[in-house]
Amino acid sequence: MDCMVARCQAWPKHLPVQPVASPCDVIMGRLEAEADEMGRFVKQKTNRQWVWMAMDQQTRQSIALHVGDRRRDSATPLWANLPEAYRTQATFSTAQDDAYTGVLPAARHQAITQNARNTNHLERFNNTLRQRVSRLVRETLAFSQKVENHIGAIRYVICYYNLARATALPV
Repeated sequence: MDCMVARCQAWPKHLPVQPVASPCDVIMGRLEAEADEMGRFVKQKTNRQWVWMAMDQQTRQSIALHVGDRRRDSATPLWANLPEAYRTQATFSTAQDDAYTGVLPAARHQAITQNARNTNHLERFNNTLRQRVSRLVRETLAFSQKVENHIGAIRYVICYYNLARATALPV
């Protein structure tokens, strides 16, 4: 376990993301992203941790990740972890959650209803994460004892997923 913790700490803080394929998408303002959160507990059920993620709608790569509580205080680090191009030019689709209000610029924030389906790619990726990371499965005995291990397991799967999408490996 010490070896795994050491490797997780050696990873870069930002996720490996391929740049947008066409600069035209950025110039024309069509850069779109989805943001969502998924909850799970660490060590005990009273210690609920939320995985905040942002995903590019075109490339389907995870562009930012933060693990914390479900308040606005955790939406701010997610925003800070985003690559600069997304912070300055992307339009974000999110669920109607007050945590995003005031963190995402109002002009580029679309709070959508569940029927609008603008976050369906990220919701599907949440299911993929639950399948590949046993500690995220609901009603399971496999759960993280430490927040660092929890984050490391999630980052490992996301990094592999992003690299597989970038090089067209089977995901």
